[in-house]
Amino acid sequence: MFCYQCQEALKNAGCVKNGICGKRETTADLQDALVYVLQGIALVECQADKKNDNTIGQFITQALFATLTNTNFDDERISHLIEEALTIRENLLKSHKPVWSGDIPDAVAWTGKTPADFVKKAQELNGPSTKEDDIRSLQALLLFGIKGIAAYAHHAAVLNYEHEDIYRFIVEALAATAQDTNAQSLTGLALKAGEVAVTTMALLDQANTETYGHPEITQVNIGVRTNPAILISGHDLRDMEELLKQTEGTGIDVYSHCEMLAANYYPAFKKYPHFVGNYGNAWWQQHDEFDAFNGPILVTTNCLTPPDDSYKKRLFTTGIAGYQGVKHIADRQPGQAKDFSPLIEMARKCPPPEKIDEGSITGGFARNQVLSLADKVVEAVKSGAVKRFIVMAGCDGRQRERSYFTNVAQNLPSDAIILTAGCAKFRYNKLNLGDIGGIPRVLDAGQCNDCYSLAVIALTLKDVFSLGDINDLPLSFDVSWYEQKAVAVLLALLHLGVKGIRLGPTLPAFLSPGVAKVLVDAFAIKGIGSVQDDVAAMMAGK
Repeated sequence: MFCYQCQEALKNAGCVKNGICGKRETTADLQDALVYVLQGIALVECQADKKNDNTIGQFITQALFATLTNTNFDDERISHLIEEALTIRENLLKSHKPVWSGDIPDAVAWTGKTPADFVKKAQELNGPSTKEDDIRSLQALLLFGIKGIAAYAHHAAVLNYEHEDIYRFIVEALAATAQDTNAQSLTGLALKAGEVAVTTMALLDQANTETYGHPEITQVNIGVRTNPAILISGHDLRDMEELLKQTEGTGIDVYSHCEMLAANYYPAFKKYPHFVGNYGNAWWQQHDEFDAFNGPILVTTNCLTPPDDSYKKRLFTTGIAGYQGVKHIADRQPGQAKDFSPLIEMARKCPPPEKIDEGSITGGFARNQVLSLADKVVEAVKSGAVKRFIVMAGCDGRQRERSYFTNVAQNLPSDAIILTAGCAKFRYNKLNLGDIGGIPRVLDAGQCNDCYSLAVIALTLKDVFSLGDINDLPLSFDVSWYEQKAVAVLLALLHLGVKGIRLGPTLPAFLSPGVAKVLVDAFAIKGIGSVQDDVAAMMAGK
């Protein structure tokens, strides 16, 4: 195997035996084989005069999502996706009858029948590369960016919101990662991926808000009650809705975990009195927290780690998430909900959660709520009460170096406000940082995809202050990244013209020196430094 798609890549170079994330070598190889067949599908689709309906796009986005870090560790299910992809590719070849100017690309011609065949092919793909470092780097940047876009597109599709142009771009970009494309074309596609990422996050925002209402400023309980309970983690709000409906009146409480914290902000979920609040912190602490929870746990999307035996029998996955030996809740059939009765029956027999926190945290500062306070925010800036906004959004992770973000939050002067989204907030959202004239100093917009809300807020304030450039706002970016959704968000920020982003705790391992230089020269991207130096620089607008 060779994998360097996440921030935990071994020695900031790449994992070559087992992933730091817990991914086994065979799992990594199967995921590489799956991507390879998807590239073959994309190559055939690009040759077609008439595009297919959205079913091809739906499959590609779902399958790409399965290869995201900490999403699916189940070799059997990944092998089934490869088999399905091979069938789709062969059917497309028959219907499209593409004509190639040279040899048929191997990603189109290759076939395998067994998991052993799939692993063997992946090992060939991960052998010595003849590509130039910059080409390989740009293809990786593009591939990982469209993996993130695919995840967000899949979230929206679950709520029946789709956009054909998003699927078409994913196909075009995926095909480019499998061809001898020059650096200029790849750079253009990477920047285009940023534009499509904005479109996709806007679509998901529309799906979430039109289905469940606009997030509201909410005090979220982080303590526990004495009822048996179910814990739900991940990002899928439809799973949350169906679980709440099925547990209503059962005497079983429901708690959110990690990125599902944002569900507490939506009006549609507030009507359920058994939705108690949030339990725990960021995904990487799940070993201790899942153990202490005592009841069943449902993981709906990515942010899964290899489970401990102490809670493995209480763990369930659903959707694209999976782990070998862990019970899986099947996909919903048309017009029906998923069946969460196995969790409900288990919960009845479990003791209530152990207390690991108490009190509350505040969130729900998505675009609709913050912009309703725009006059108050503008006045705070004009009066000098607020000197700077610091966007500290993104992902959390295990590395000790990530304490940097906690220390930045603690060392920012009292006239700075933190804008956040994603699980990065768990580094500082329980700190007592106070408020500025009633405006909390940590404004949490929600999940990682709600970085879109932060972008809308920034662009609106730019217009309110009659500025010609988003970079003229009293706004700095100190972003924490971990996986491929964060790559999509980064590309989105670059498309919006944001410059001077600090990215940490390390720059991506897949950036070659040449590609890194291009990003530095064009967008002034920089790594993080010392807490004191970075705080001083950001407050000075540098």
